[in-house]
Amino acid sequence: MIDGDFELDVNEILAELSEAEVLSIFFPIFRKSLVIDLRSLELSGPMIQIMQMVSSPQERIRSIRRARPGFPRRPNLAIFPWPRNVNSLVTEGIWQQLTKMLSEAGHKNAQQATDKALIDLNRLQNAELSRVIVGENYHTIWASQPTRE
Repeated sequence: MIDGDFELDVNEILAELSEAEVLSIFFPIFRKSLVIDLRSLELSGPMIQIMQMVSSPQERIRSIRRARPGFPRRPNLAIFPWPRNVNSLVTEGIWQQLTKMLSEAGHKNAQQATDKALIDLNRLQNAELSRVIVGENYHTIWASQPTRE
């Protein structure tokens, strides 16, 4: 269901990742974003955090400024949607690149932080899929018609 016919250029995504200071991968299916800020200050190192999905890049920059006061106002930001299953980030090699980037930026527990984020993202995704199955916050477009005998 999740991994439909969504065309993604993984090489282009990896190239964008390598140039960004801050990146946001948003998951439209469950309306959350994984935000990674590779910047550091004297008392604050790189950050990985799951945040609410926002409606614009400007809103994402504001949310990062609130989460990381004291950092420069205009980070080099890369934003892209991930309409596929969360675990496909791993199979496509993107997750390993994110972990490597965090580690190289000086995050002391990059592997543990990305492992936890992956678990949390999968939990959020599974909870949303459960809501779809039971119809919580979802409505059918077409109702089945009773058969006449």
